[in-house]
Amino acid sequence: MSTQPTSQNHIISTIAADMDAVNGVIRQRLHSEVALVNQIAEYIISAGGKRIRPVLVLLVANAYQYEGAAHHELAAVVEFIHTATLLHDDVVDESSLRRGRATANALFGNAASVLVGDFLYSRSFQMMVSLDNMRVMRILSDATNVIAEGEVLQLLNMHDPDVSEESYLKVIRSKTAKLFEAAAELGALVAGANDAQIAAAGEYGRSLGTAFQLIDDVLDYAGDASEIGKNVGDDLREGKPTLPLIYLMEHGSEEQRQLVRSCIETGDEQHFDAVLAAITSSGALDYTRRAAEVQADRATAALASMPESRYKDSLLQLARFAVERTH
Repeated sequence: MSTQPTSQNHIISTIAADMDAVNGVIRQRLHSEVALVNQIAEYIISAGGKRIRPVLVLLVANAYQYEGAAHHELAAVVEFIHTATLLHDDVVDESSLRRGRATANALFGNAASVLVGDFLYSRSFQMMVSLDNMRVMRILSDATNVIAEGEVLQLLNMHDPDVSEESYLKVIRSKTAKLFEAAAELGALVAGANDAQIAAAGEYGRSLGTAFQLIDDVLDYAGDASEIGKNVGDDLREGKPTLPLIYLMEHGSEEQRQLVRSCIETGDEQHFDAVLAAITSSGALDYTRRAAEVQADRATAALASMPESRYKDSLLQLARFAVERTH
C-alpha cells in the first residue's frame, strides 16, 4: 500500500494550526463585491491541491523560530499567485481537468478565468504591500515576472520537437521552481534569518520545485488519472516537449524519434500508447526520475546549516515526498 498520503499528511501536521490560519486569511482576502469573482475563486481554492508553496513559507518560518503572524499573510499571497497562474495556464493549455475536477475555464469560460486570475494577482500585490517590507515586495515581484517569462518561453517551445534539455530545464526553473524558491525565501526572511540562510532556503525551494515538476512529467506518462487528477497524456496532446520526450528524441530509434516528432508537432494523442511504450522501453522515465532525485538531494543539502527541529525534519521529508509520490 502507498505511504505517500501519510507522508504528506505528516509533513503538514507539524503546521496544522498555521495552515488553518492561512485558510482563514485566504477566505477573508478572496472576498469581492463581484459575485462571479467570489464564485470562481472559491471554486479554485476549494479544489485543494497540495498547497506545497504556502507549506514552504510556514515550515521555513517556523524552522527559524518565527513567532508573528505575517507568515500567514505571505503563505496566502504565494497561494494566490500560484492559483492565478493555474487559471491562466488552463486557458492557454485548453485543459478541461485539474485535481480531478473540471477546470474553471471549462465551467465558466476563458474570459472569466483570465480576469479572475488577474484579480488574484492584483489582490496578492495589495496584500504584500500591506506588509510594508520592500524586500518582500522585491522577492514576489521578481518571482511573478520570472514566472510570466517562463510561461511565454513554454509557449514558444510548444509543438517544437527540437527543444533541448537545457532549454526545458530553464522553463521549469522559471515557470515552476521560482515560486517554490520565493516561498522558502519569504519564510526565512520574515523570521529574521541572515542572508546566507535566506539564500540556502531559496536553493532548497528552487531544487524542490524542479524535482516536483520532473515527477509531474513522469506521472503524465506513468500516472493514474484518478490519482493525479488530470488527464494522463495531456502534455502530449498540448505538444509539450517535456523531459521524457526530449530524452527519447535524443536516445530513441529513428522510428521512435519520428513518431515523437510528429506527435509533438501536431499534438497527436492518438498514438499515446505507442509513445508511452517507446518512452518506457527507452529508459526515459527512469532518466527523468533520476534527474528529479538529483534535485531532491540538492534540496536536502541546502538545509545542512538549518538548525535541527521538527520543521526541518518536515522539509527533509518533503524533499523525499517530491520524488516518491504517485500523484
